[in-house]
Amino acid sequence: MTPINFRDKLSLIPDFWQPRVVAEMNDYQFKLVRIEGDFLWHDHAETDETFIVLDGTLRLDFRDGHVLVGPGEMYVVPKGVEHKPSAEKEVRMMLIEPRGTINTGAEGGERTAQNDLWI
Repeated sequence: MTPINFRDKLSLIPDFWQPRVVAEMNDYQFKLVRIEGDFLWHDHAETDETFIVLDGTLRLDFRDGHVLVGPGEMYVVPKGVEHKPSAEKEVRMMLIEPRGTINTGAEGGERTAQNDLWI
């Protein structure tokens, strides 16, 4: 019966682009992540992906434009929509997605984070 403190949990994440699970609700995981720089183009064919920015400014690029998401804002990328997250300076955020969702979608590669790691 202890609330989850985002700031405390984020301080336990040493590397960028390595989401960590802090809670589950039904089949959905709440993940905290620190990012900086560019990620890769990818999509999630089977699920939407929710980005909630806690600190910094997230840029989500799409093939036909982009959106900026600031602190206290969220954006839902619909399933199947190709996107590329990036941040000029460090961004701390929460991701909400079904358990088992791979951060790079079907793209894979060296940027694929280990899944289902809890902090």
